[in-house]
Amino acid sequence: MTTANINSKDVMALRERTGLGMMDCKAALVEANGDAKLAEERLREKLKGKMDTRTDRAAGEGCVVVAIVGKKAVICEVRAETDFTARNPEFREMAAELATMAAAGPVGPAVNTDAMKKRLDEVRIKTGENLSFGGGEVVEGEGFASYVHHDGKKGAMIVYSGELDADTGVGICQHIVAASPAPIAVDEHGVPADVVATKTAEAVAEAKASGKPEQIAQKMAEGKLRKFFEEVTLLGQKYVRDDKKAIKEILPAGVKISKFFKMGVGQNG
Repeated sequence: MTTANINSKDVMALRERTGLGMMDCKAALVEANGDAKLAEERLREKLKGKMDTRTDRAAGEGCVVVAIVGKKAVICEVRAETDFTARNPEFREMAAELATMAAAGPVGPAVNTDAMKKRLDEVRIKTGENLSFGGGEVVEGEGFASYVHHDGKKGAMIVYSGELDADTGVGICQHIVAASPAPIAVDEHGVPADVVATKTAEAVAEAKASGKPEQIAQKMAEGKLRKFFEEVTLLGQKYVRDDKKAIKEILPAGVKISKFFKMGVGQNG
């Protein structure tokens, strides 16, 4: 088919679907003898090949996104090269779709499926940037609460049981994002045994060095360990919205947080 036989409406339609220039779309239609579907497939395959050679370019921007689907939820990261693209509505929409698709997968590290890769490639080709799925975590539970900062660069999610109002759930997730030091476990039972052993040994050694007998040194170590748990566990930390209360004090009766997750763009491996 000659250039003269190509309908301008078909060229425009192909441009809208691919985000590519009019001349590229017209040339693809001519090559495909006017078959719009074939032209689109060839364009995407050609451009995808070019993009695949550019995956070494740093993707230091992006967004964190959460999706809750029934009794499953996911928090994940989608990466981009520039902040401009990361803030683009089409990129954000695609990231939300990837999260929903990931939530349909197995519990554990989020699986980047072929369908997810195809959806990401559509935007990757349009932007010309090295976009990628940065991973995430799929969980199952009775209830979920989440918070993503307004810039999309950091967020948190909790898994809980019981009746938790939305504002408190969001507030706890905001705390996880903002807390310093960042919590390392829900409560003292989740703190790794080797960390507890090291902190205990350090406290005992410090007490003994000051001349305290063994029994007193152990008591002092227990006190320091309790203080340590208050500083590094989610339930023990002072709430960022009200530092007169610990997180455990703002939880309604019967509510139990079983897991929490925190993600930040470029901080997840």
